[in-house]
Amino acid sequence: MFYITGDTHAQFGRIEQFCERICPTREDVLIILGDAGINYYGGWRDWKLKRRLAELPLTLFSIHGNHEQRPATIASYHTATWNGGEVYVEDEYPNLLFAVDGSYYSFDGVQTLVIGGAYSVDRFYRLAYGWGWWPDEQPDERTKHRVEQQLETHGWKADVVLTHTCPLHYEPTEVFLSGVDQSSVDKSTEEWLETIERRLQYKQWYCGHYHTEKVIDKMTFMFESIRAFLTEADLHE
Repeated sequence: MFYITGDTHAQFGRIEQFCERICPTREDVLIILGDAGINYYGGWRDWKLKRRLAELPLTLFSIHGNHEQRPATIASYHTATWNGGEVYVEDEYPNLLFAVDGSYYSFDGVQTLVIGGAYSVDRFYRLAYGWGWWPDEQPDERTKHRVEQQLETHGWKADVVLTHTCPLHYEPTEVFLSGVDQSSVDKSTEEWLETIERRLQYKQWYCGHYHTEKVIDKMTFMFESIRAFLTEADLHE
């Protein structure tokens, strides 16, 4: 089985309760739509969390968010092939997988495109307190080129798209933080995703980032809920 949820920010209590309730196995996969928080603090705090998550009877598959370091920049990670795409993984924690932006994965036949990253509106707050922030939080031109090459290869088609943030015109403005001047927010990732969404033939799109739960047309925003991922049968209903 494949399941999906929104940002966790290193808080995995609901995931542990979920495991107690359904009794999954390592063959079951929970997709996290970015900001898993598994590579956020560095050092012993991340190590302690990974040791805890390594005990879960479940495989976690995380998209890159804006509150975590990219695995590609961490020496202990390497790439491996998984479900038709590439993932980052550490040998010590084989059930903690991270998506490679632009990869297509087959989840029981559902062709799924993954694109991570977003801008941090709390960037300066985090820097002021010495907390983690990384300048490569958004997809760079090389990553965008890779994504677009993959789209070309697949004829600009995907059953499902998984992103951290959303295309610009879907932004849930009702949950914007009142203290943030939106004119100062870099929305280049959302603008780029907008160009992709206009061309792409897809059935469903999931994103996190905004800490809200709502559905607009084929766009589903997720936060704390955990639900079963789409199946091939769902796509043909």
